[in-house]
Amino acid sequence: MPTEITDTEKFVELSEHAAYCAIKRLPRTVKLKLRTPRLLYTLKIDPTNAEEIIKKLHCEIREL
Repeated sequence: MPTEITDTEKFVELSEHAAYCAIKRLPRTVKLKLRTPRLLYTLKIDPTNAEEIIKKLHCEIREL
């Protein structure tokens, strides 16, 4: 089961140990899915803030 995170700073910290981050762009939100060896973490954010957070990530980025 995926774990939803609401804190963006914690999401960026978890990206250091992740294999990749999948980005799914929807009309009202952007879903970021972070695949770590054990769990899948998700984060739902506004499209206006998405680019700033994506630039901070430390893993491979995949667009869905």
